[in-house]
Amino acid sequence: MSSAPDRSPASSVEEEVRRLRGLQQAGDHAAALAGAEAQLAAFPANRDLLLIAASSLRHLRRVPEAMAMLDRLEDAAPGFSRLHQERGLCLVQVKDAPGAIEALLRAVRVNPALPASWSMLEKLYGMEGEPQNAATAGEHVATLKALPPEVVTATSLFSDGDLGPAERMIRAFLLREGDHLEAMRLLARIGLAYDVLDEAEVLLHAVLDRATGYTAARYEYAQTLIKRQKYAEAGPQIEMLLAQAPTNPDYRALAATAAIGVGQHERAIGVYREMLGDMPGSWDVPLWLGHALKTVGRLPEAIDSYRAAVAARPDFGDAYWSLANLKTYRFDDDEIDRMRAQAGRPDIGAEDHVHLCFALGKALEDRGDWAESWRWYEDGNRARRAASRYRPEIHETNTRQQKAACGADFFRERHRWGDPRPDPIFILGLPRAGSTLLEQILASHSQVEGTQELANIQRMALELGGHDPDPENPRYPGVLAGLSEGQVAELGAAYLAETSVHRTGRRFFIDKMPNNFRHIGLIHLMLPNARIIDARREPMSCCFSNLKQLFAHGQEFTYGAEDIARYYRTYLELMRHWDEVLPGRVLRVQHEDVVDDLEGEVRRILDHCGLPFEAACVEFHKTRRSVRTPSSEQVRQPIFRDGLDQWRAYEPWLGELKSALGDALETYRG
Repeated sequence: MSSAPDRSPASSVEEEVRRLRGLQQAGDHAAALAGAEAQLAAFPANRDLLLIAASSLRHLRRVPEAMAMLDRLEDAAPGFSRLHQERGLCLVQVKDAPGAIEALLRAVRVNPALPASWSMLEKLYGMEGEPQNAATAGEHVATLKALPPEVVTATSLFSDGDLGPAERMIRAFLLREGDHLEAMRLLARIGLAYDVLDEAEVLLHAVLDRATGYTAARYEYAQTLIKRQKYAEAGPQIEMLLAQAPTNPDYRALAATAAIGVGQHERAIGVYREMLGDMPGSWDVPLWLGHALKTVGRLPEAIDSYRAAVAARPDFGDAYWSLANLKTYRFDDDEIDRMRAQAGRPDIGAEDHVHLCFALGKALEDRGDWAESWRWYEDGNRARRAASRYRPEIHETNTRQQKAACGADFFRERHRWGDPRPDPIFILGLPRAGSTLLEQILASHSQVEGTQELANIQRMALELGGHDPDPENPRYPGVLAGLSEGQVAELGAAYLAETSVHRTGRRFFIDKMPNNFRHIGLIHLMLPNARIIDARREPMSCCFSNLKQLFAHGQEFTYGAEDIARYYRTYLELMRHWDEVLPGRVLRVQHEDVVDDLEGEVRRILDHCGLPFEAACVEFHKTRRSVRTPSSEQVRQPIFRDGLDQWRAYEPWLGELKSALGDALETYRG
């Protein structure tokens, strides 16, 4: 047995890249080129090797070959900033100043931390007689020179998507040098990219404490607060930004998002309309406006806004999907032909293509063309799944750990811990299982506030899990055993305080985040008097409905038959555990039963919540309120049976789903 350490192909290539860069720095470009070409035979799409080859060819005055190598690099990594920088330098060598300027500007738009690009732009603008642009480029050169080299390099790595190396470099710099505003801000931006929002918030707050006028950091701080659903806290930050630049579109869009977050939809609609007045050719603002109009039930205006987005950009897949996602919209022949044409373009963007696939799936489903409809749904799911890093094992591990950590004895020993207020009603389960209908029923009651899918519980679970959690052996939920009675009460009080921004004074409020079924142990521990309702739907109907739904974010388990079936089975397993260790705590409401006996199920739900019967709950479709889920238009209509067995039309293509669900097809009610 060899004692030599194993080396993966990736690590071997990285070592060779470092060696070749050393040759370039020593001026031995012929050797660097030969080494890069040898490696490219085995790794023809490697970004770093292609760049080394192109740069060496330029230094050897073989510019046409360098440009050809850069074309290969663009095929492999079109957004790579150094590709455009190298092309600009090649064009300088052949004395094409306008072409070089264009290429270098593309480079710095992607990556503003490129001293060589800014320096060359300063020279080129000077040669072209553009002193103002030359001065601007010179300011960038001076700014980068004033920063420590590690910060510049780490910023450059971050801009090109090399998050790991950027994080390692900037953390090492901060450990050695202490607080440095730009380094702290960069680490926060890396945290945002990784969705480590609590650390990003702390870092940006610290930056602003030291530099109150740092506008870029304040904008990123407001973004972080928005992502953490701290809409009320974000408001003052956004007001400060708007005071400096009242018409800045990024600041105005953030203001509208914050307004929506606290339920001020009409204010957001006003902001979007003002933006459209200043940006009449925009395609994203009409999309956002359409979403806000849909949320408050102004459907004709929403349709007009989505169509305006399509008119502004005919390949805008999200606008087509937004029309389809109304569930009640029907595409005409011309619209379907245009969608097919756009989806078939070889240069269509990946996100636009996915959105068009799901929109075409829905359009053809509405026409009863099941075979072509399924082909589009399948194409969309395949593309979304290929781009996902979803691992079903992580959820299955979490289920095992929830069962181990939160047993009957655990809860008996902590009886009546937590905040005793009974205000929240949690509706949870799987997406597309009827939770929006239950929310609309309860929100029609005079004592109940409808809110939205609140992320507070999930954020608390993430924070309990700590920084950089190990997915194979996470701290949460095991960490719950170490919490004191006081800490548990503080968690309950914090949840109620954070969610108060969504309330207007009614006695109870709804938290309709489906994925909270994973955290029933935490919910019961910190809010022992909260009501919990499990919205459940027959597995084939539920899973099929998820397979044809494109979610704005998250829910990555819905883009493959095996994934959604495994998730459904895991959900059943965990809900059985909660029933065993917390008997009677969770009310199960079967969607099919609500459809068959609406009033009977409404009375049962209200009894569970300790609420008197009100006829408005049966006439839920008459309740005017904002609804932010894909079922928004369906719950504004009387209840109907049409959707219960939609999957049967697609049964010829659902064999894998049936097989993967296994005995869940019979045991889902138990």
